[in-house]
Amino acid sequence: MFTGIIQATGTVGSIAFSGGAAKLGISAPAGFWEGVNLGDSIATDGVCLTAKEFKGPTTYFDVSQETIDRSIINTYKPNMQVNLEKALAVGDRLGGHFVQGHVDGVGRFEGKRPLGEYVEMDFTIPKELGKYAVEKGSIAINGISLTVAKIHENRITIALIPHTMTVTNLSALTASSPVNIECDIIAKYTEKLLFAGKAQSGIDSDFLKEKGFL
Repeated sequence: MFTGIIQATGTVGSIAFSGGAAKLGISAPAGFWEGVNLGDSIATDGVCLTAKEFKGPTTYFDVSQETIDRSIINTYKPNMQVNLEKALAVGDRLGGHFVQGHVDGVGRFEGKRPLGEYVEMDFTIPKELGKYAVEKGSIAINGISLTVAKIHENRITIALIPHTMTVTNLSALTASSPVNIECDIIAKYTEKLLFAGKAQSGIDSDFLKEKGFL
């Protein structure tokens, strides 16, 4: 479990695909790997990966085919920036929202606009995930806990403070850059409970308003 508060930006040191899986090496700033042990979980652009091997500033992870299929890891190349977060420890401050590190799908960066010191960024998300996005609700993009400012169909707008742009890899995005999307777990469990034993269809903003969720 993570919070979506990025602790460091690292770089892809190496990635090797073989037999439908991959071995990924991530280099991080001095001190980031301190306290991380073999088997510990690290969110890499929001993907929960397990530390397998340490070599100097680089930690290696095995990546399954399922993870490759659902995330942007298949686009990684050496020297690409990645957001890093260590797993939440019991008693730690929860500054963002509960992020599992289980990516729901891949979205696209559509552009940004400066608003004084702030920036608005637009993203498209897969249509099937649009039902989980609500204004002022939480969403994780590349592992960053963010608040949805506006929604138009499957396009969302995020308002970002300068700090977030400085400490994450969002400033490196270019038009149509793919991004990892993880929807708020509360929305997914709410849907599951509402439709337990029923066909899951017809969830839209009108339905959620009727049920008191909006």
